[in-house]
Amino acid sequence: MERESLEAELGRAHELLVPALADAIESIGFECTRCGACCRANEPEDGTGDGPGGREPHTATLFPDEARELQEAAAAAEAAGDAVDRDLDREYDWRDVARPMPYGLRDGPDGPAGETFEWAIQTDVCGDCTFYREDDSGTGACTVHERRPLVCRTYPFSVALGGTTQPLGEAVDREGLVRAHECEGLGRDIDREAAEELAAALRRRAIRELEEAIALRDRYEPRQDVDGVVVHDSEGAKRPDGTLLDD
Repeated sequence: MERESLEAELGRAHELLVPALADAIESIGFECTRCGACCRANEPEDGTGDGPGGREPHTATLFPDEARELQEAAAAAEAAGDAVDRDLDREYDWRDVARPMPYGLRDGPDGPAGETFEWAIQTDVCGDCTFYREDDSGTGACTVHERRPLVCRTYPFSVALGGTTQPLGEAVDREGLVRAHECEGLGRDIDREAAEELAAALRRRAIRELEEAIALRDRYEPRQDVDGVVVHDSEGAKRPDGTLLDD
């Protein structure tokens, strides 16, 4: 996207009104049923996913500062006795909470290779979000719920502005600039306070996505000279462990 387009879309994002977004959310309707579908690996009907058992690993965008927050949240959960990973007996590092966005990577002789953009929340061996848990009744819960990333706070909604993302595929409903994506909680009543809280997070996310896109665009330099995986984000070119290549 051209420089003027991203800056123009960022200007539009700043002009979004929370009450108007809340009106749209109320019109569509939503209540989380805690089914966990947005936290688990996707299961294509034909079983062609590239994860365990033909599933498609959970993929949700993560900003660099959100990855650092998740490190802190995971460590706090461990200290409180609510371990995010009960087999982990060391300090949480970047790779425990974030992974390179898989799009654009290829299989190399020594593992994944190539350049990609931004990060995704880390997954477990089943391809589910590493922070997702289910109780004995099958009800889902997030172990870092209070510090979850914006993409999680706003699901199943997104804003239809250029440069913003659509989680888990195309929209199934739309009201004004608000898009709704597949979720069994759509169409349910939502009270005004909850709608405005969701709308405020949706506005913040739209602004952050465009700010990240602009910073990434301005910093991007191809690094095809580097073996393995290079992740380009708003802070520069990084290794899969989150450290800058040039440090």
